[in-house]
Parts: sequence; C-alpha cells; structure tokens
Amino acid sequence: MNSNLLRAVLYIASIFGLYMATAMFVPAMADLYYGNSDWAVFAISGFMCGGLALACAFATRAPMPTFNKRFGFLLVNVLWLVFSLIGAVPLYLSELNLTFGQALFESVSAITTTGSTVITGLDKAPQGILIWRSLLCWLGGIGIVALGLFILPLLRVGGMTFFRMESSDTANDRPFARLASFTKAFVGIYVVMTLACTIAFDFAGMTHFDALNHAMSAVATGGFSTHDASFAFFGDNVALLWIATFFLILGSLPFSVMILLALRGRLDILYDPQIRVFIGYLCAISLAVGIYHHMTNGVPLDIALSHSFFNMTSILSTGGFASDDYTLWGPFVVVVALFATFMGGCSGSTAGGIKAYRFVIIYNVVKTGLKKLLYPDAVYSVRYGAQVVDVETIRNVFLFLSCFIALWIGGSLVMSAMGYDLLTATSAVATSLANVGPGIGPIIGPAGNFSTISDPALYLLSLMMLLGRLEILTVLVLLMPLFWRG
Repeated sequence: MNSNLLRAVLYIASIFGLYMATAMFVPAMADLYYGNSDWAVFAISGFMCGGLALACAFATRAPMPTFNKRFGFLLVNVLWLVFSLIGAVPLYLSELNLTFGQALFESVSAITTTGSTVITGLDKAPQGILIWRSLLCWLGGIGIVALGLFILPLLRVGGMTFFRMESSDTANDRPFARLASFTKAFVGIYVVMTLACTIAFDFAGMTHFDALNHAMSAVATGGFSTHDASFAFFGDNVALLWIATFFLILGSLPFSVMILLALRGRLDILYDPQIRVFIGYLCAISLAVGIYHHMTNGVPLDIALSHSFFNMTSILSTGGFASDDYTLWGPFVVVVALFATFMGGCSGSTAGGIKAYRFVIIYNVVKTGLKKLLYPDAVYSVRYGAQVVDVETIRNVFLFLSCFIALWIGGSLVMSAMGYDLLTATSAVATSLANVGPGIGPIIGPAGNFSTISDPALYLLSLMMLLGRLEILTVLVLLMPLFWRG
C-alpha cells in the first residue's frame, strides 16, 4: 500500500473529524440552555477530539493522490470508522453510564441511520444527548446520500441512480461544475425537507424540541426518538403518523430524482423503475397488514391503516420508528415484518436494506434466463428501464446478495453461540445489516431495545450495521490481500 495514499486518507479523515468535533458544541449549547451539567462533557469532548484531529491533519498534510478505486475503498471505510468513534466519545463520557461497547453501538446506529438504541429513560435524558443522537442521524444521512450518489458509483458498488444524473448532462457541461451543482442542490433539498418536517410536526402537536429531533431523524430515516415509546408516546395522533410516513417515503426515494427535478425540471425521471417497485410493495404490504389488523383485532379501519402505513413504511424505509408493538397484531404481521426488514428503499437515498433497484435487476435477470431456456440462440439483454445493465453490475448485485445472506447466517450463528434465542439472534443481525432499527421478539422488538444485549454482541452488531451501510462489498474488499499489494 502506498504511504502517500494512507497519508491522504488520514488527512481527509482528520478534516472530517474536526467537523464532527465542532458539531459537539451544538448539544453543548442545548444543555447550557436547558441547564444540564452534561454541557461540559460535550465541550471537553469537542476540544479533545478537535485538538487530536487538528494535530493529525497538520501531521498528514500532503498533495492529494489521483482518485482510484483503492483510494476510494480505503477512504470510505476510514471515514465511517472515524465518525463512529468520535460520535461515541461524548456518549461514553456522559452521565448515562454506558459501556464503551454501548456508546459505540449507539453512535454507529445513529451514523448509519439504523435507529437501534441501548439507552433507556429517553424521556428524562439530557437534551444535549437527545440532540446529539438526532444530529448524528442527520449528518449520517447526508454522508449516506453522498456515498450513494457520488462515491459508490465510481467504485462500481451500488449507486444505480447516479447514471441517470450523468446521462442527463450535455457534452458541453464541465464535470466539476456539474458535481458542485448537484452537491448544492442535494444539501439544499435535505435542509428544506428537514425544516418542512419540523414545521409540520410542530403544527401537528409536538413540542418544538421534539419536532426538530424527530424531523432530523425522519428525513435521515434514522428512527431515533426523544421518548422510549417512540411515536406511541403521542397516542393515536394520526396527523403525526401520516406526516412521518410522508417524509420517511421522501427520504427513501433517490435524491438524484429530487436534484434533477430541482435543477432541470425533468419529470421523466419519476419513471425510474425502482421508485415504482418501492412504492408498489410499500402500498401492498401496508394495505395487507392494515386490513389484517382491522379484521383480526377489531381496530377501526382508518386507525389500523394509519398505524400500518406508518410502521411498515418505517421498516421498509429502514426508519426505525414505531407507533405500536405490531408483533402483537398477529403471526401474519410478524412474518411480513421479518421479510420487510430485508427489502429497503431506493438507491441514492438514506434508506438501507437490499434496495428496490436490485430486485428490479434480479427479476429481469431471471426473466431473461427463462427466455433463454425457450430460445437458446436468441440474444436478450437485461434492462433497467431503458438502460441496458452491464455484466459487471449484474455480477455485483448477485455478489452483494450472496454476501448479505452469508453474513446474516454467520452473524446469527455467532449470536446464538452467545446464548441468544433464534428469533432474537436472526432478527438482530438482519435489522443491523439492513439498517432497519427494531428487530422481532420481546427483547429487541418495537416495544423493546438493545440495552440488555451484551457488549460482545453489540460489537458484532455494530460491525453488521457498518457492513450494511457501506454496501458490504466496500468493506469486504479490504480483507483481500490483493488490496494491500503494490
């Protein structure tokens, strides 16, 4: 491995670490405003992490190397590791008395917008801690979209929506000018969505503080709440449920669609196949679960559909919120929720999971294969909408799916070896890999949390969350000896 490459990666990670340290003064000011003593923890953590990051930045300053795949893979992994560690520092030093394993898990869960939590007593927690968790979710959402739109496509791992942005450009456009325009539009849209969600929650009955926290988490599909009961704290306030559902769906759509709508006014991009597939299975699952809940448990249909759409959208968008313990609605809902955990939203969004575009490609590969059985000499191409999908993309889709299943099985076996039951072990690994949040069962289900999970298991699940968020292959490639040669 080239030493200049490592130096450049550490330099960029240090700069971003400095930004993270600066962000710690936001919860410090919140604690000062509300009269909480935890402000000192955030201030000390900010100065400590900022000083270390600044020293590392000065020590590793060097000309940037040419961007290549090796540099990209290493940079992505180091950045997310640094984000996770820095995010855990104030949580570990706070009055919550978390172990380092719990603090790291909470930080990773926030930055990967998973929404699983080990903290109990959120209703009485210091406001600084609550705003830090939400802020980590919100910043993690920005990083995730940037990863899906701009970095992973260059590494040929995921990011199917980016080719639409490239294909929309004219030959006279300069690449850097386009990238700057896309970045400004993305950040602007993200901020406007957050403000709109905050205002909507505020008008629907939340306090200003709750509205801001839930908005940051909803837009990032992060799932962190300021209450142990999540949205169940607000009762049957269907207005809040539908507002959250709307913004969770928005956060699950490709941001490239919103960017091109804002910059070019192109309505044709709404025909992106993954959008139709995602909205299709979201509506089908939500309607089926809502009607089942109404008929089985006697809940009024409007209330049943409101809770069904909210909770199923939360799972499919990997949002992590819950308005009720839907595992008590009946066995059909438990099975649906388990399968929905794997599905996810769209590429180029803040959602996790397998993602809709992969289902589109897998379906078309199978359909083409069946046609070849009937007409072996015919030439068929696998398409994604009007685009022909190249062989490398198809290979990466099936490679990702194979690794996802293998990691789920392997992680579940390790969890079971630690003494956890089948349902807890399998759903904990699944929800971590898919970045969903709540699992299935009485321990980590929508009415529970991860506070009773042991530190070794939390380290395993933290790794699974990072693997899932970084599209698995981006991390596994570092385990190849070939990566470090030359």
